[in-house]
Amino acid sequence: MQRKGGRGKHGEEFDVEAVLDELYTTPPPGFVARREELAAAARTAGRAEDSRRIRAARRPTLAAWAANLLLRREPGDSRRLLELGEGLREAYRTLDPAALKDLSAQRRRIVAVLARQAARLAEEAGHRLSAAAQQEVSATLHAVLADPGAAQQWAAGRLTGALDPPSEFLSSGPDAATATARPKATRTAGRPAKKPAKAGTSPVPEDELAERRRVRQEQLAKARAAAEEAERRLRDRREEAAEAQESLTRAGDRRDEARREVEAAERRLHTAREALEEADRTGREAEERHRSATDARTAAEREARAAAQEVRRLEGRTRRGE
Repeated sequence: MQRKGGRGKHGEEFDVEAVLDELYTTPPPGFVARREELAAAARTAGRAEDSRRIRAARRPTLAAWAANLLLRREPGDSRRLLELGEGLREAYRTLDPAALKDLSAQRRRIVAVLARQAARLAEEAGHRLSAAAQQEVSATLHAVLADPGAAQQWAAGRLTGALDPPSEFLSSGPDAATATARPKATRTAGRPAKKPAKAGTSPVPEDELAERRRVRQEQLAKARAAAEEAERRLRDRREEAAEAQESLTRAGDRRDEARREVEAAERRLHTAREALEEADRTGREAEERHRSATDARTAAEREARAAAQEVRRLEGRTRRGE
């Protein structure tokens, strides 16, 4: 691993951004294990802050992972999608009917193509996308076209969940935009005249209806945001629970291994003690034999000296003729 401008404690370069880019193209089932491996490598390299950043990374959904994979593996098509989004949003801002008609057709075509490419890349990586996941990928690509914030998120390549496009963007097309660009009189032409209000009632002003719709849209947007945040928290809690279970399993494995090592050490100690007792016994027997042999040697030496003296005495008497 490398980090531009930073070095580990052994002097090697370390690029935490490249590490995170790699992590978010890792299939979700292997995300947590790979994250722990990369965080441990950063910690070993002396990059404690980078290790914390890596460990804080959240596992993406299958659809978000496929969208990240598409961005990394198909950079040319991804760049064209981002450029198309800029042009499409500009056409909506300027209410250019001709541009909207052309760009909207391109939008449908490129989203369909890229959604299929994402599904193919996911399958090649060993994970087939369900129909629901493919719809989430398509929704994410529509969001990239409609919302500059969504485009920026996807361009970072680290989505953790699917993105939702604005509802009015999906429901609107070149015809709707053209209608928006026409004068108000043209939009009402050909429609039956409004019925007169009933006696005793007052028609609701259009601006009040628009305000009500705006309030409802805001409430709906807040509710959706709250639901997405709740879903994100749920995914986080599930991921934390999975990580805790993995840690518990690893701790149990380490405990079992330590117990086996202790049992093996106790067996070796018992065997060593038996060997020591046998060596002590053999040593005592050897010492006893050594003492006995020493005593026998001493007695034999005395006997030999006495015999030698007797020989010398007898030889002397013989020479004297006694």
